[in-house]
Amino acid sequence: MALVICRRFPGSFCGMPSHPALIKNHVNKKLLGQTCEDCVLTAKMISTDTRMAATLKLLKPLRYRAFCNPFTYSATQSVACWTMRSCTWRKGQDSPENSLCHPAKKVNICSTSASGRILTISSTLPSLEVSRASASKASTLKPGSPRAMRVDEEDVETFDSFEDPRVFLQLRPEYQLHSYNRSETCQPLSVSEGELILHKVTVYQDNLQPQIIADYFCKLSSLPAEQHPVLLSSASFALLCQLSVKNINLFDAPDLISILKAFVSLGIPHSHSMLDVFETKFCHKVWEMSLDQLLLVADLWRYLGRRVPRFLKIFFSYLNLHWKELSLSQLIHLIYIIGESRQAPQDLMKKLESLILKYIDLINLEEVGTICLGFFKSSSSLSEFVMRKMGDLACADMQHLSSYALVNILKMFRFTHVDHVNFMKQFGQIAPQRIPSLGVQGVMHLTLACSALRILDEGVMNAVAASLPPRVAYCRSKDVAKILWSFGTLNYKPPNAEEFYSSLINEIHRKMPEFNRYPEHLLTCLLGLAFSEYFPVELIDFALSPGFVRLAQERSKFEVTKELYTLDGTVGIECPDYRGNRLSSHLQQKALEMLWNLARKDMNSKPEFLEALFLLETMLGGPQYVKHHMILPHTRSSDLEVQLDVNMKPLPFNREATPTEDVAKLRLKHVGISLTDDLMNQLLKGKSRGHLQGETESDSGQQPMKLEEEAAIPMGSSLCNTADRLEAMEMAGLCPPACRQAPQVKLAIQLTNKNQYCYGSRDLLGLHNMKRRQLNQLGYHVVELSHWEWLPLLKRTRLEKLAFLHEKVFTSAL
Repeated sequence: MALVICRRFPGSFCGMPSHPALIKNHVNKKLLGQTCEDCVLTAKMISTDTRMAATLKLLKPLRYRAFCNPFTYSATQSVACWTMRSCTWRKGQDSPENSLCHPAKKVNICSTSASGRILTISSTLPSLEVSRASASKASTLKPGSPRAMRVDEEDVETFDSFEDPRVFLQLRPEYQLHSYNRSETCQPLSVSEGELILHKVTVYQDNLQPQIIADYFCKLSSLPAEQHPVLLSSASFALLCQLSVKNINLFDAPDLISILKAFVSLGIPHSHSMLDVFETKFCHKVWEMSLDQLLLVADLWRYLGRRVPRFLKIFFSYLNLHWKELSLSQLIHLIYIIGESRQAPQDLMKKLESLILKYIDLINLEEVGTICLGFFKSSSSLSEFVMRKMGDLACADMQHLSSYALVNILKMFRFTHVDHVNFMKQFGQIAPQRIPSLGVQGVMHLTLACSALRILDEGVMNAVAASLPPRVAYCRSKDVAKILWSFGTLNYKPPNAEEFYSSLINEIHRKMPEFNRYPEHLLTCLLGLAFSEYFPVELIDFALSPGFVRLAQERSKFEVTKELYTLDGTVGIECPDYRGNRLSSHLQQKALEMLWNLARKDMNSKPEFLEALFLLETMLGGPQYVKHHMILPHTRSSDLEVQLDVNMKPLPFNREATPTEDVAKLRLKHVGISLTDDLMNQLLKGKSRGHLQGETESDSGQQPMKLEEEAAIPMGSSLCNTADRLEAMEMAGLCPPACRQAPQVKLAIQLTNKNQYCYGSRDLLGLHNMKRRQLNQLGYHVVELSHWEWLPLLKRTRLEKLAFLHEKVFTSAL
């Protein structure tokens, strides 16, 4: 039953008849009928009431998620006593109010709530009206009750996208000069005083000065939070807004800022057309304002949740001339604003990077996280030198780095692909202890950073795998996709692999409606599972169905043809009993052409590959004996294929390398081997291996490459067989295809690079390991020309390279 307090005043309140000015509702016990949108609205209303200690909790993780905890991924992690340069207080001393030197506060739901019933009154600005909201229903919990304890555990999964990135603003007093602080408002205003102000607006509307209008906005924004909906829906407040628009050209910058602050406090809808007028006015005022004022205005627009590209464009133009005047706090705050707006001119970002280096010794740990997040969100890169400086700062005191800042730094390392070994080593030591208290979104970002940087830390991956199954319901489709992709990319199966993968696969089934909205995430899931040799047939059948393929191509903002082709080709090889949907031949051909063009261009630009191809053709007898193509095109990389007969002699199977008109010429001219005097002497005399190596050393002035005896070329025999190979090559040009024998051995020669392996190891990443697995299933012998062997050999003599390739080809065949 609602408690209604009625007061009578001369005239009416907010343009209403004599109705109650203050409405209080009792709190219901459950949130079962409330929609997700209502949760967000109610949470915002509750969070604006400074007299209440209510925090909306996640009561049904499968359906509702309300993010109102002002702390980051980990609400249980204390950030007390950060040893940062800007914090002068120590443990045991009183720290400033709302400072991050407080432990994260645990707030229980109390028995009062914001007024859920909102009165709507017609006004001259109809879009300012607040629609009727559902009655606020929050559970009344007793401390220590099982339900209360369960809610505290769910705090880990709460995240406020407005408040959490703003934590750094509490670390220096200078930030207060150019940022919005919700706790700083005008003197609290009673309901009766508010009614009087609105009455004056109605009576004196034609005689109100601009400064008075701005003052009225400031005072009205100090009304109790539960009165804000009533205020916004009143005709008198709508009239005040009209007067502000009418007099917009008469306001100076401080008045405009004061009104904008009031809009933020009152929760004016970010899409309201009145704000267009104010944005335009601020655009005209940019060059008259100080840096502090401009940053404050940008911060207020951010707090309103409104994108203001016109204002920011002019602001950034101003900064291009005044960037050297930025103080440290202004610089960090500007980078935050740039990140949140996702808008950044790259020439300005380069200038800001130079300022970061200027202030690098004064930046604290949380500000390092803010810088990384701002550059990451605006897709602006930082140089390797600056990133290493950032990593060094974090390494100096990583134990006191908040989990939110840690995640942001890892995002930027992932974006720039900088390998800071010391940072990742310390990260591997602290992350396993933090992961259980980290929200799943934070866990996803940590895992994704590891896979992007190719760093396999089993302790971190095991902690992730152990923590996820009990709380997999909190994962978004994106989280499931990126986590499965990361484990698959690193080619790592944790000790609890069955529990881990079964829980995530079940979650994919439960989140199919969400995957329909983000189809690329389903493909990422299935590819990550395929890397790890998991093939949920029903999900694959759905992903390759014509309807989903069409949906993925139309709805996804990414090009998904390659992903579909990789999944389809993998299923064709590794699931022989699969009878479900397959990709159409048209899409297969389209993806094949796309991937072959990319692979051919990539490999032909690498000197080490061209060298290997030329020497193989030389050693085997010509281009007819080697074919550069994509044996498994869906694996997105090409190989050099060689085929050997039953006598381990190469077969000239590559007909594309020999045009028909050139076949007759093979009778007169041998292709592939230059018959030099040295080679003829070796063929006739059969020089010993030791004598040949002595000549090689004296000719090249280098030490001969150390090869095992069985790995070296048997020069007396193999080179004497060169004539036989030349004769075979000649006959191959004369014999029709029908008389050729089937190959006894098929070799897939792969030239690998470091990006195909986990960092600092010789363990293949998921896609490349899957390719080897499939080549073996198709009967190929994989011959690897590894980067740690082949690249150093490029500086050696030609004969040493030929010896290495000969050993690789013919020893692998045996």
